[in-house]
Amino acid sequence: MTPPERFYVTTAIAYANSRPGLHTLYEVVGADAIARWHRMVGDETRFLTGTDEHSVNIAQQAAAEGRSPRAFVDDQVALFTSAEEALLIAPDRFIRTTDPDHVLAAQEMVRRAYANGDIYPGTYEGWYCPNEGFRNASDVQETSRGTICPNHPDVPLQWLSERNWFFRLSAYQERLERHYADHPDFVQPAYRRNEMLGFIRGGLEDFSISRAGADWGIPFPIAENGETAQREDGSWDPEAGTIYVWYDALINYITGAGFPTDPDAFARWWPADLHVIGKDIARFHTIYWPAMLWSAGLEAPRRVWVHGFLLAAGGEKMSKSRGNLIDPDSVVAAFGADGARYVALREVPFDRDADVSWDSFVRRYNADLANDFGNLVNRTVSMAGRYLAGARPAPAPVDESALGAAWPGVVTRYRERIEACLLHEALAVLWDFVGAANKLVDAAQPWVLAKAAKAGDGEAERRLASVLGDLVEACRLIGLAVAPFMPGTAPRVLAQLDHAYAYAADGNDGPPLLNELRWGAHAAEPGTLSAPLPLFPRLEAEDAPTAG
Repeated sequence: MTPPERFYVTTAIAYANSRPGLHTLYEVVGADAIARWHRMVGDETRFLTGTDEHSVNIAQQAAAEGRSPRAFVDDQVALFTSAEEALLIAPDRFIRTTDPDHVLAAQEMVRRAYANGDIYPGTYEGWYCPNEGFRNASDVQETSRGTICPNHPDVPLQWLSERNWFFRLSAYQERLERHYADHPDFVQPAYRRNEMLGFIRGGLEDFSISRAGADWGIPFPIAENGETAQREDGSWDPEAGTIYVWYDALINYITGAGFPTDPDAFARWWPADLHVIGKDIARFHTIYWPAMLWSAGLEAPRRVWVHGFLLAAGGEKMSKSRGNLIDPDSVVAAFGADGARYVALREVPFDRDADVSWDSFVRRYNADLANDFGNLVNRTVSMAGRYLAGARPAPAPVDESALGAAWPGVVTRYRERIEACLLHEALAVLWDFVGAANKLVDAAQPWVLAKAAKAGDGEAERRLASVLGDLVEACRLIGLAVAPFMPGTAPRVLAQLDHAYAYAADGNDGPPLLNELRWGAHAAEPGTLSAPLPLFPRLEAEDAPTAG
């Protein structure tokens, strides 16, 4: 028996300094849908997400509250895990950079880079963003308020001059250019690849990988003389400093695959098939990270997908300080977990920025879920129950059904777009089919056929059963196909149609999804439809707040 394909997908780990907004969790929802798709089609899948917990800024926030950094991040992480659970996020591991195995992995990466001659001591002088780290002159902006980090304009920059360790990124310029040439799909979308390639060709500078004087972080394992910084009692020499937060954070992806403590697991899962990240951290993941891995004798990830931002009205960046953050708990409370997942991934293209608002989410929810899909399922189940006494009708053969003939092409396009990370387009493909099913109801008018059948018209009776069979099958297929995006809705739809939903809550353990997505896959099986249950009650725009 051929072993299943394996698929390892990760998100960027979230900075655990404040409660998450929907814009923070957007990529996690998208990656979760991708992971669920791969589980359901039968791939052995590993999905990693988590939190980034080491930085000067976190230590400062904790001190301001009179708490230890660990207590502070524990509370912040609980906010993230709670919000992700509410959105039905199902990672195989939620990693924290404070996890003991991650500490070992980060220190091992430093040791390997040192042994390879790729790190050296030097003096850094320049701007430091407490939220993001060291900034090159090209990475800051001069404004009337002074010099700012464009990604964190409200966080005061610090001018630093300190002795620390540098990674020899400049040594990897040619290899990076060659890698981009040999692997044109390494960074996607293509315009993001071109941005990163342009940066590489502009010349790469070595970057700092340690902080001096910081005690909240992973101890740097090497002293300036090249010997271990670990003392005989097992403690670490504070003079060696800590590992720079960005160097530390990137390493989570290999920690989550088993490096260095579980070599069998690491051989199975690395290299990652897909990193899903935001555009603001593309350089770290597509330039710094491959070089770090090569320095340690490891492979680069296979693909990095760079998504855009959810923006407030007028293209303004979302943040707690601006008061325009959309609270994920409010979205789930209003739309339900599946509705929240759907509107985020349908309303926002997964390959670029998009303005969003509460009103736009409500319009999308009402149009696509309440009116289109929810109404299709409701009236299909209602009509079959009323006109066929609840007996589940079989669909017409593919060559006798317009919906059946169209469906294989829908599945192909849907799969292609999911696997290309164009999640918004995947949903658009599926909802075109929802529209086609609704048009069949309007064109065939089952209520007219039922009246004629009741009057003794045999052809109308046959046509009624065929149309309703096609509609029931369309509902089954749509409900199953959309399960990676709306995992709670799929079993509810199938239950009304008296079909089993054979997948676990995270999408594992079921039959290969593509087999189940064949038109008429269960046509020969009898069944009895249940009473119709509304899936998506309509909402008004004022049903929930927009920001928090």
